Amino acid sequence: MRVHRSGKSLAGAALAALALLLPLTLSGTASAAQDPGPSAKQIPARGSAHMGMGVLAHDGQSGQPGGVSIEAVQTEGVDVSGHQGNVAWPTLWSSGVKWAYVKATEGTYYQNPYFAQQYNGSYNVGMIRGSYHFATPDTTTGAAQADYFVNNGGGWSKDGKTLPGALDIEWNPYGDACYGKTQAAMVTWIRDFLARYKARTGRDAVIYTATSWWTQCTGNYAGFAATNPLWVARYATTVGTLPAGWPYYTMWQYTSTGPNVGDHSHFNGDLSRVQALANG
Repeated sequence: MRVHRSGKSLAGAALAALALLLPLTLSGTASAAQDPGPSAKQIPARGSAHMGMGVLAHDGQSGQPGGVSIEAVQTEGVDVSGHQGNVAWPTLWSSGVKWAYVKATEGTYYQNPYFAQQYNGSYNVGMIRGSYHFATPDTTTGAAQADYFVNNGGGWSKDGKTLPGALDIEWNPYGDACYGKTQAAMVTWIRDFLARYKARTGRDAVIYTATSWWTQCTGNYAGFAATNPLWVARYATTVGTLPAGWPYYTMWQYTSTGPNVGDHSHFNGDLSRVQALANG
């Protein structure tokens, strides 16, 4: 009988201890379920994407010889987005920057709130400027996004100071690198965007991309090279291999850590070539 009482006492003590621990365990489980984890926390807010956002992370900074310029003279340019806020355009002009691209839209859900200051400000100091669209092929069709872009700052006019719109197609900052599309489906999406943009403006849009992304997500498709100027992203001392089909770049975004505004690019030619692209 004494042993039986001792067993009941030990069992009771164990149950009492478990009862004390249970709320702590459940509380810890609830906290863990509410915590999205470090990878989820790193996903940026929709609309915050900008040119070259994934270049350093995916492409690095080690350039390889190749893609040599066909022009001896390069003309300095920048690209800006809502991240820069109100831009000091006179400072950039004085530093030698002669052209600029301004983010206008993303998907069919975002417009740059600083677009007017950036787009008109660059024009007012004498720069040749254009606008760009950050593509999100997983949200809506290419044609729908081209319409949204043109309707919200992506148009073109033959005033000698406006560059054709640019399609920023690169790593998805919000998920799968290729936006969940096959290579063939990605090419189709890009073609639809470009076709609608030309139908709306009469101009062939510039394609901004990185060779490694283009290879991964389009299968290194060469079919746009004959019509659409290439703006290649490569943060290195040499531009490296270009996407298939393009014998040379029109623009090369070579750094994200330039003076005054981080993203700086070379235009492949002197200012007269920038003006020629603006004039169509």
